[in-house]
Amino acid sequence: MIATLVISGLTIVEILLTLILKPALTIRGKSINLYWVIALAGALALFITGAIPVTEAWDGLTRDTSVNPLKLLVIFFGMTILSVFLDEMNLFEYLASFAVRHAKSTQKSLFLMLYIMVSALTAVTSNDVVILTFTPFILHFAKKVHINPMPYLIAEFVAANTLSMTLIIGNPTNIYLATGGSIDFFEYLKVMLLPSIVSAVGAYFILRALFHKQLKEPLHIVQDNVELGDKFMLITGVAHLVIAIVALSVCQYIGIEMYEACGVIVVSLLVITFVYLLIKRKSLGIFLRVAKRLPYALAPFVLSMFVMVLALNKCGFTGILANLLSNGNSVFIFGLASFLSANIFNNIPMSVLFSDIISLSALTGKSLSGALYASIIGSNIGAYLSPVGALAGIMWLSILKRNGHPLSFVHFIKYGVIISIPIMILALATLQLSLLIF
Repeated sequence: MIATLVISGLTIVEILLTLILKPALTIRGKSINLYWVIALAGALALFITGAIPVTEAWDGLTRDTSVNPLKLLVIFFGMTILSVFLDEMNLFEYLASFAVRHAKSTQKSLFLMLYIMVSALTAVTSNDVVILTFTPFILHFAKKVHINPMPYLIAEFVAANTLSMTLIIGNPTNIYLATGGSIDFFEYLKVMLLPSIVSAVGAYFILRALFHKQLKEPLHIVQDNVELGDKFMLITGVAHLVIAIVALSVCQYIGIEMYEACGVIVVSLLVITFVYLLIKRKSLGIFLRVAKRLPYALAPFVLSMFVMVLALNKCGFTGILANLLSNGNSVFIFGLASFLSANIFNNIPMSVLFSDIISLSALTGKSLSGALYASIIGSNIGAYLSPVGALAGIMWLSILKRNGHPLSFVHFIKYGVIISIPIMILALATLQLSLLIF
């Protein structure tokens, strides 16, 4: 156990320090994120020391269960491809521009419109993609009309990581924890809809109070005409996104796994697009552009952290945590523990760990459901307590820095503490009510 705990602890500390001090290394003009490199090194150290045999880790990574990390990566990358494809068709920027045109020349109305837009899109796509696509637009627009972009950037990040818990597909952590607890699409939605809406509304009013001075400044709307991409490809992309959402919602009722449905739908989109472009004799450049924007670093990071969780299970540490967390109100104990743990482990490996903790606990019935849903809430809202909370935060900060609007680690936490703590408590209280109702 000692070797496993030392290696795991050092890996986590090094990842945290890297994210704070030097997130990336530039070699010959190419930037390499270091967090996944360190995670991979930690996994290799566990293999070398014998903390977990390679064969045992392979069995864990490939086991035929709904929480197989390889299956989850297929779902995540599949939904990301769908969303990035639509962004290449300028759909998200067009919708954002629509919101700006209807803002009635006041920052308060613009703030509300963008908050609603980001929230709605996050609910049906994913938080990471919305953050990556909307952030450049906000920076571009703010520069044009000479306003401070920070209120909108913070609101975007908070909305994306609050409404991401509405649907099971909104965040990889939702998928992992919910499928690990055998929760289907509609059961998940029934319980999580109320906490998501209440949390989003509460976060909006906190944000309005936090930035009320900046939002009082006048706004001079600049008409920024955004043209949508190829009409056929746009319609095809939207249709496939709708089909994906419907398919993922009924998979458990028709005997098809979510990763299978997602994989088939993405392949269908790519094949139809490829044939269409060949017939029209148009450039195939969209495939390269989409491929370049995929977050490949997520795969080695998730798999490496999963190996670490397998090692912690093997040495008995996960069982100790399960016993410690199994006493008292499961909603608040698991909710707050996951909220804090997401900012130690990052929310994806935290979800892997908590799924195992919950499975090893003595919880049953409503207490078990409360622990699962509360951990999902912690994995989402924990993303805006600190930059460590989610990969989206790391990517978001790098975009701001590249565009001349750096946000320090301290300032991120300042906003995070003010917003995330009251929203986390509100979300858990609402979850407690939702579980009583359903």
